[in-house]
Amino acid sequence: MLSGLLKFVLGVFLAIAVLIGSGVAVALYFMNRTAIPPTRPIFSNDSPALQTKSPKATDKEITPSSSSSANPAASPTEPPEALPPGAYRGRVSWAEGLSVRAEPNQDAERIGGATFNQKVIILEESQDKGWQKIRLEGGKQEGWVKAGNIERVE
Repeated sequence: MLSGLLKFVLGVFLAIAVLIGSGVAVALYFMNRTAIPPTRPIFSNDSPALQTKSPKATDKEITPSSSSSANPAASPTEPPEALPPGAYRGRVSWAEGLSVRAEPNQDAERIGGATFNQKVIILEESQDKGWQKIRLEGGKQEGWVKAGNIERVE
């Protein structure tokens, strides 16, 4: 009788432990699945760089060009923009892009943005090294972004 009661109590505790363990495992599984952000959709009007890549590819496929016609297309891209002293090239490594601000602080006016993988020129850093002054490559817009979100490109 005593051994039957002991088996019953241990069986109940074991059943509760299995239910709690499986519940925790299922909860952790679904929490991890929902924590993964979906891939960012790319639309044709999001990045001008994407729009320029596809026409070049189709132009090459449509007209096989000789070496003389390839040189004029390459010559405008050959001379890189002259960099000011101490400046270097980089690209935006933050997946959501960056807000370009008028001054190096979070409350400053937002004057533009830089998209993911966009090429920029880093002109200077703030005194506290928390902000970087950038110029968007191929444009005249300059502003400040948070440091650590731009990868140096040689």
